[in-house]
Amino acid sequence: MKGKFFGLLETATAAKPNHRSWIPHLTYCFDLPMRVALIAPPFIAVPPQKYGGTELFVSELARGLQAHEIDVTVYANGESTIDVPVRWIYRQGEWPLERDVETTLKGLNHFAWAVADAAKVVDLIHVNSAPGLSFARFIDTPMVHTVHHTYDAAMEEFYRAYPYVRYVTISDFQRTRLRLPRVQTIHHGIDTALYPVVEKKQEYLSFLGRIAPSKGTHLAIEIARRTGIPLKIAGEVQPVYKTYWDSEVKPMVDGRFIEYVGEVGMEEKIELLGNSMAMLFPVQWDEPFGLVMIEAMACGTPVLALPFGSVPEVVREGVSGCVRENVAELAVCLRDLKIPAGTVRGYVEEFFSVERMTRNYISLYTEIVRDRLAETEQTVA
Repeated sequence: MKGKFFGLLETATAAKPNHRSWIPHLTYCFDLPMRVALIAPPFIAVPPQKYGGTELFVSELARGLQAHEIDVTVYANGESTIDVPVRWIYRQGEWPLERDVETTLKGLNHFAWAVADAAKVVDLIHVNSAPGLSFARFIDTPMVHTVHHTYDAAMEEFYRAYPYVRYVTISDFQRTRLRLPRVQTIHHGIDTALYPVVEKKQEYLSFLGRIAPSKGTHLAIEIARRTGIPLKIAGEVQPVYKTYWDSEVKPMVDGRFIEYVGEVGMEEKIELLGNSMAMLFPVQWDEPFGLVMIEAMACGTPVLALPFGSVPEVVREGVSGCVRENVAELAVCLRDLKIPAGTVRGYVEEFFSVERMTRNYISLYTEIVRDRLAETEQTVA
């Protein structure tokens, strides 16, 4: 759907506990833009300057919605620079955190304020962290929650307390484990125009991600050593993984064959990924999606990965990279890796574009708001 939609000026529903089953007055009008609030956690700017997969997603989706004439407002922190209306109560970001994003009082306060503020004026609220769900029972505005984390049984139990929320998983792998009745998969997408294709690659491998055991930084080093191809590592060393960095990664970094380039911004990231002959993604956990994979592929760079989580959904064998069971097999792939950059880029444009992602979300939003309108009309009648 492109263009105009109706805006609900006043809605209510009996679908939630403690809500009235009658509506004294209902007003709606046509030919108004749909109004959507995208609520991100307050700890990283939108878009992120460096680390921040959820924030990159919010940024891409907000711009995509705006291009389709959706009236979108982003709730984030005051350092956000995205060119849509941004509202915030915390001016500065805070990263890394000493505790999990889902358990911080600052995050809880941010979501409480954002949901209450947005519910006054929008047709739909889209939250991107679990604390936001806590306030769904207090509002009549329909809510969507995109699940960005790997499967967690305690989180699934929490989600079941809010059956009237629509859930989106970012991979089919994630969805098959999250057993909820109102859930669907929408893969992430990116604006490929921001990622120039590099046809002539340089003789090095790249690794981009948190320096952590689950991301397999040490395995990327092993692949480089097996193949004799230099490796450039970029990513954040969080305090919780300092011991891993000191014992498993830092001793291997010599500045020549194994190089650590630190955290990178967008321009540096594009240069790192675009020029490398392959990006290594030897994850050791059930990756929910892995945005960096489609960023590399958008640059025409194939991805070599281990088959955990969403990886087999994102990487197509022989078209956008190779998926193997162990690092020895990945090293063998590099001996005869001849996938044209244009082929890799075309795959991303077809399946992981921001346009495709945006259309899928607009379709979901439209369904939800139309269902809510029909629900309220039946209640009034």
